[in-house]
Amino acid sequence: MIFRPLITAFVASAMLSNVLAFPAFPPATGLGSIGKRDTETKLYPKNVMEAMRKRFQAAIDAQAKDVASKYPVEHLGNVTDESLWDYFHEHGVMPQPIRGKTGATSAGPEWTEGNRENPDSYAPPNSDHGSVPQAKWPFALSHNRLQNGGWARQSNIDVLPVSTEIAGVNMRLDEGAYRESDRRIPSPTPQSHWHSTAEWAFVLNGTFRIASIDDEGRNIVADVGPGDLWYFPAGSPHTIQGISAGGGEFLLIFDDGHFSEDSTLLLTDFTAHIPREVLVKNFPGLSNDDFNNAPGSSLYIFPSDSPASNDTQQVESPQGEVPDSFTYNFSEQKPIDLPGGSVKVVDSRNFKASKTIAAVEVTIEPGAMRELHWHKQQEWIYVISGHMRVTVFSGQSNARTYNFGPGDTGAWQAQNGHYVEALGDEPVKYLEVFKSARYSDFSLSQWLALTPPAAVKAHLGFSDEALKTLYKNFAKSDHQVVKRDGPKRMPGGKRSFD
Repeated sequence: MIFRPLITAFVASAMLSNVLAFPAFPPATGLGSIGKRDTETKLYPKNVMEAMRKRFQAAIDAQAKDVASKYPVEHLGNVTDESLWDYFHEHGVMPQPIRGKTGATSAGPEWTEGNRENPDSYAPPNSDHGSVPQAKWPFALSHNRLQNGGWARQSNIDVLPVSTEIAGVNMRLDEGAYRESDRRIPSPTPQSHWHSTAEWAFVLNGTFRIASIDDEGRNIVADVGPGDLWYFPAGSPHTIQGISAGGGEFLLIFDDGHFSEDSTLLLTDFTAHIPREVLVKNFPGLSNDDFNNAPGSSLYIFPSDSPASNDTQQVESPQGEVPDSFTYNFSEQKPIDLPGGSVKVVDSRNFKASKTIAAVEVTIEPGAMRELHWHKQQEWIYVISGHMRVTVFSGQSNARTYNFGPGDTGAWQAQNGHYVEALGDEPVKYLEVFKSARYSDFSLSQWLALTPPAAVKAHLGFSDEALKTLYKNFAKSDHQVVKRDGPKRMPGGKRSFD
């Protein structure tokens, strides 16, 4: 019978309750500015360090006592699991690796801003336990390939080893610049076999003109703007050109975590490595002189003239257009409004060409969260705006909490339970991406609502009234984003590994 340990561990490790706030205390006398404290922490006298710890702990104890007296809950202790994001960002607060009665002040050297942006790693919640594969990689730490006309940086299995199914590339093209005509070639894996890759894209800003053909010679030339998508099946050659003033950026997704942006078959690289007489022979009607200006090496990203506003550059194919468009106006899709935010789902049901990639655009209001859930496929995320925290639960009491901000990527394994909680005062917008033709998830709350009440009561000790509320609120679907009424901060509970 696996029901009890699964429920107990999941609920315990995924932090179903929020907890204490930590009031800021003024800087210790004589410690100077924040900048000075950052560089001279190692010079603090021991008595000052101990005083800081005592004042920090006194604030924790006082708040815990106050909250527990107002919201008494049987079997709950003073475990402090609320994110320290707000506290670490208060003026005059120096981040410290202290959580409840655990941890100690740091004497440095420290990357203070890094600690401030990652409070749930620097001072993790007590519900974290064991080991979980690293789930976060910021594009800011990726090598940026700079070209004349743009740049590109990637997040794949090399930097995010858990991401075996998805790789991502962040690319910018100036106005008129091209991402050279190419087709995606198979990516080698450690098992010495090959996987072909499709390309899915989300436009972050700007407008781009894409052109491609399918394997029957049917073509497409289309413009794609902010919030819209394109998809090129594996092997389909294509071009991408920035056509808006100031250029623009987009996110590319590939259905193989081993994919590298440096391993694509480029048009100019191809022609540069074919004997000239063979090139001429291949194109009856063209002369040797027609190839005099062909480059002798690959271009990758390069500048060019932007097309005139009235120049659609359409090319009529005798075979017709691709039957399922390679582009999708995702920006025009109406979101599903939910308590605490909204979601937009795109997969092969509404973007028919996208046979291997499904995605969700999630918006979470401040104070709300993406509910506890899991997926049949590995999940890959990209944060567009806002700040959030995620706890990844991988079973056997293993759980780890991460903080994400704009430009961060993340991934976790299939079946890993998790939530996404908005931090700060800014709404969160991010993409969930899956290697799948159709999107699906499993909701913890819906599972419990549709499980015999006696079983839920036996596992979690819910009252009859709570069970009725559970069914009333969660039996139906579309509760992906939730927002709790009432107190934000509550005492945390006992942990299954205590």
